[in-house]
Amino acid sequence: MDLALLAIGVLVALFAVITVVRAVRIVPQARARNVERLGRYQRTLAPGLNFVIPYIDRVYPVIDLREQVVSFRPQPVITEDNLVVEIDTVLYFQVTDPRAAAYEIASYLQGVEQLTVTTLRNVVGSMDLESTLTSRDTINSLLRGVLDDATGKWGLRVNRVEIKAIDPPKTIKDAMEKQMRAERDKRAAILSAEGQRQSQILTAQGDKQGAILRAEGDRAAAILQAEGQSRAIDQVFQAVHRNDPDPKLLAYQYLQVLPQLAQGEGNTFWVIPSEVTSALQGVSRAFSEAVPPSPATGDRRASDELAARAAADAAQAEQAAAEAVADAAVPDGIAPHANGGPPRAVQTGD
Repeated sequence: MDLALLAIGVLVALFAVITVVRAVRIVPQARARNVERLGRYQRTLAPGLNFVIPYIDRVYPVIDLREQVVSFRPQPVITEDNLVVEIDTVLYFQVTDPRAAAYEIASYLQGVEQLTVTTLRNVVGSMDLESTLTSRDTINSLLRGVLDDATGKWGLRVNRVEIKAIDPPKTIKDAMEKQMRAERDKRAAILSAEGQRQSQILTAQGDKQGAILRAEGDRAAAILQAEGQSRAIDQVFQAVHRNDPDPKLLAYQYLQVLPQLAQGEGNTFWVIPSEVTSALQGVSRAFSEAVPPSPATGDRRASDELAARAAADAAQAEQAAAEAVADAAVPDGIAPHANGGPPRAVQTGD
């Protein structure tokens, strides 16, 4: 009997402990738990110490009210230009209404995932591949707007949607790499052509300036040379007219130049004028005559010596001219006429 009473007491005490434990619920911070009474939603337990009716109230598992990050597996999406790309998304959301999150949808995580996939396919399906790769911000904004409106009745708030990766097919990647390589080669060729063009322009400008400077230098040199020749001719002309030379002096100068005419390497014949005999006679007579006394010294003796030397020079010049005439009068050539006739050509070379 005592054992039976002891067992009953133990059972009652155990039941009381269990009842107390079931009546007390402690909810952590930023968590929430829904309570059903007799199968109907009663209330949501706030963080801290809460009491419920044991065996009548049913307390559901904890719902996290903090912002959650969910990364979905890559999903195949077809673009507007019929290319399949793999898009990996990351979703940032927060439960704002525990009751709606528990009773409006069976699994809000699965619902958010499927809604993200369908919305992503709708948004990307209206873009081509290039727009998809370069419009991530636009895609994120469109996805966030659609998901936030759709998940509002589920007690969720979508804060951000990020495109983590967009992977086109391997063939498209190869084509894109070739295109980028071609673009880089094109830019390199353009830059090289621009450099060559600038180099040629600068070189042409330098050549132009150099040619202008050289032409100006040549012009200045020609002007100076012409001025020098003009002054020399003017001085010679003035000296000739100031000294008043007679034809005998001119004949003597002609005789001095005559041997130089036959010294050219390319000369095969040369012309002996018919006046050479008369010129020689005039020179001979000029140097045979007495030279007047020098007005500067007035010395008769010096005048005689000068006349003698002039006569000797005239004799030598006459002899050289005669020898030149004799050498020129060969059988194959043409000798000057004895009586002062017209000049005849004489062959002197091959």
